Amino acid sequence: MTTSYGKLTAAAKAWDDMAAEFKKAESAYAAATGGLASGNSWQGEGQRSAYTNFAGTQYEYAAAQTQAKAIASLLRDAHGQFTELKQRLESLVADARKDDMAVDDEGNVRPDLTDKERFRYVHDPDGQAALAQYNKAADSWAAQIKKYVTAFEDADAGVKLALQAAVKDSNKDAGTGQDATRNGFNAGAKSDIEQYELEYVKDVSTRLNNGQGVSNADVEGFARIMRDNNNPAFAHRTEFGRDFISSLGADGTIKLANTLNNVAHSGDASRRGLYGETNKMLANTLSTATQMVFVEGKKNPAYGTKEYQDAFAKWSKTEDAKFYNDFMTDLKKTGLDRFELDVAADKAPMTRGLGQEIRGYQGLATLMQQGSGYSPQFLGDLTDQMIEAESKDKDVWDLYGRFEGKSDGWFANDPVDGALEIMSRDPGTATGYLDPAADGDRNRLEYLLTKRDWETTNTPDWRGNLEISGKDTFDGDVRAGLGLALEAATTGRPPGSPGEELGRHTEAEARIMHDTINLLDYGDAEGKEGKEDRTGKADEVLKKEEFANMRDPLANALLTYTQDTGDILAGNGTGGRVGRSDEYAHGDDSRIQNSQTSVLRLMRGICDVPEGEEPENFTKLYQGQLGYMAEQLASDTYADGDAITPRAAKIGEVFGSMTALGGDLRIGQLEQANSDAADMRFYGYHVGGGLITGIPVIGDIAQRAVDIGANQWLTAVTNENGMVAREDRSTRNAASMDALDAFFDNWHQEQPGAASNAVTEVAKTEAQQSYNSGRGITIDALKSKV
Repeated sequence: MTTSYGKLTAAAKAWDDMAAEFKKAESAYAAATGGLASGNSWQGEGQRSAYTNFAGTQYEYAAAQTQAKAIASLLRDAHGQFTELKQRLESLVADARKDDMAVDDEGNVRPDLTDKERFRYVHDPDGQAALAQYNKAADSWAAQIKKYVTAFEDADAGVKLALQAAVKDSNKDAGTGQDATRNGFNAGAKSDIEQYELEYVKDVSTRLNNGQGVSNADVEGFARIMRDNNNPAFAHRTEFGRDFISSLGADGTIKLANTLNNVAHSGDASRRGLYGETNKMLANTLSTATQMVFVEGKKNPAYGTKEYQDAFAKWSKTEDAKFYNDFMTDLKKTGLDRFELDVAADKAPMTRGLGQEIRGYQGLATLMQQGSGYSPQFLGDLTDQMIEAESKDKDVWDLYGRFEGKSDGWFANDPVDGALEIMSRDPGTATGYLDPAADGDRNRLEYLLTKRDWETTNTPDWRGNLEISGKDTFDGDVRAGLGLALEAATTGRPPGSPGEELGRHTEAEARIMHDTINLLDYGDAEGKEGKEDRTGKADEVLKKEEFANMRDPLANALLTYTQDTGDILAGNGTGGRVGRSDEYAHGDDSRIQNSQTSVLRLMRGICDVPEGEEPENFTKLYQGQLGYMAEQLASDTYADGDAITPRAAKIGEVFGSMTALGGDLRIGQLEQANSDAADMRFYGYHVGGGLITGIPVIGDIAQRAVDIGANQWLTAVTNENGMVAREDRSTRNAASMDALDAFFDNWHQEQPGAASNAVTEVAKTEAQQSYNSGRGITIDALKSKV
């Protein structure tokens, strides 16, 4: 931080001055020797030897100038890099201190608290939680500072590499009669640090791809250079990435990734971490190389919009787009070529010979999962290429063996699903890609949900002593990427994000969710839409094992649509009870307009769990609806029974629908948790006591209204067990009535001025009467399939 880099520019000037002195010496030498060996007065061996020596010395004077100028340029390059990193580090430290952090000279960070403040935090139970957050923030700042310290070390190593290479004679003109000295000055000295680093990584990657000997030190140097030249602080990062990837081509890039993965996952234990980290650096370099900026200094329009499409079309015709266009053209062929990868070869049946090879796209998707920050266009174009390939051959990705779990799930045997998982990390990309209004006639959402062949695992079968290919099946991680992409696309948030206040969605988000529900339920984006022969089956579809990985992401996504689904269940949605064929598109106030029964069937499907497991998704959705009802109730005051009746009816109907839905689940685990729950807090907690991620944030009054005790709400659900199966629309669930009474009593106690005792009693009666209506809706949805 205190180092002055001015000495680097001073040294650079000295080297420039030295080049000028060499120029003077060259001129003087030429003047002194120019006529001695070239005239007619001197002939024979002596003349020829002198001529060669004079020419060689003249060459060295010129080479000395080249070398000196190159060193000067390298020193200025180093000055620029170090200065940029120092400024960024200083800015980062200043921001940390503004955040009440103390940063010492070693880069250590801690909360900047006085002894009195620290004592209070440590000895106050609430303060301990706050102190833990302070310490967490300090760790985050320290990690960012450490990244810049590493960046300095990487840059310093790059400067050292370049300077050492610059002073080593390249002998580029040896054998031409010009360069007579093998260890003289370097006539091929380069003036750019990145040129030397690019030469280094090209050499290492070539040896790796050719199966030649490569030391750990070589690979460490490769990883360091890739990390250094992908630093956002450096403007040259995109050009460096493009130059390197161009030197490999799509074929070499995939081959290199496979080579690194072989060692990272099945090689010597001492090398696995190094090779895995190197593969990550390669993935990030590819990410940077495929970035695109349509207008310098301006942020690209949102992916999927007409503005984006127009801007991309214009940019794609520019010189800046040449690398991208060439790489994607190359990839379209190479993606279907076959490559070796140990994890795939090892799973081939012994009767099949020497193993099996993977497709290029599978290797590329596996590589890309290690990186981040890919451009939306690259992810979209890549996925479209792969979908086009599988449309011509549905078995194109099929391999023997299962690639799932911690041991082998890293390999993207289904590269389309792998690409969707990468998209999910950037919600804008996922939304733009899956939005039916943004993909022309590709119908990506419909294809992925209803038409695609997801069975990518070959199985051997035997006919006597003859082995043949059996029926294709699916991996344990099937549709995992699709589920995550849908969660991101429909919420505008990364999967698994914390809960936020209740709200609506953008038009694209709502459109994707609306169509997803209809496609899963009726197999058509427009839902039933007058086609009486269409039968809703979302509950049956999502209960299937092959859809298991979509349940949690869809539950997380649907939780953010709590207002929409609550209104729909109560018959107050913008599409009424029967729904409409499209979403309610009104900017950031957009909503889904599916039918009541479709929403309930989707909920039932995503809440399904194996026998004995807690139905966590049901717990989320159940609590979300109760929280929304409480928030609605607490948002107004009610002068008389007529004022509160519509709100109470909605609460009763939604509560009836949700408890009946819960009663249709396999709830042995829920019953056990209920017996242990006593009066523990309910809203925001699993039945086992852990916090629920993603639950909507509601106000204090609404929270206290819902928190009547976990066992009371859960008993209301368990008492519904079997009623849906029996299509029992009339049996009174006394526990549900008690829960409703307690809910309204809690609300009245917390907000006594909102309604009189008499009005509160009216609300209880109305909610209880509407309860059976909600139960009936659930029975119709799950049993009658309307």
